[in-house]
Amino acid sequence: MTPPIRPARDDDSGPLSALIAASFAEYPGCLFVEDELPELRRPASYFAAKGGELWIVDGPDGRIAGSLGVVPVREQNAVELAKVYVDSTLRGTGLAQALFAKAMDFAEQGGFAEMVLWSDSRFARGHRFYEKLGFTRWPGERYLGDVSESWEYHFRKPLRFGP
Repeated sequence: MTPPIRPARDDDSGPLSALIAASFAEYPGCLFVEDELPELRRPASYFAAKGGELWIVDGPDGRIAGSLGVVPVREQNAVELAKVYVDSTLRGTGLAQALFAKAMDFAEQGGFAEMVLWSDSRFARGHRFYEKLGFTRWPGERYLGDVSESWEYHFRKPLRFGP
């Protein structure tokens, strides 16, 4: 059974940062630098200001077990996924799929025609998950210029909700 999914709060900043830092630590050369992710200082406010939402699943001991956010990209009639992370001990339990269902509900309510995301080129397991959900890796990559020298792949998924 999936734990309850709730809207993020700004005071989720520390536990959310810890979840993301732990995820980054799984990949050589992928460094968590909080200054490169200012949206984590007030995560709920950040997503709300962009017309989006961020959902959280609480784990034991005050940790966050999972997160997933969405932000509308109106000029593309798309919704972009962001901050998709699940604690390594809970992967494969359906938690990420439950969070993704919230994103699909958001997309349907907004009538968006497409879902997009960018993912670090090192996150191969995440890429397989996205492809399982019907995303296709799109041509092109982007370089972030961060301390980890990250390159990201672009993924897209057409939706049946759009015009």
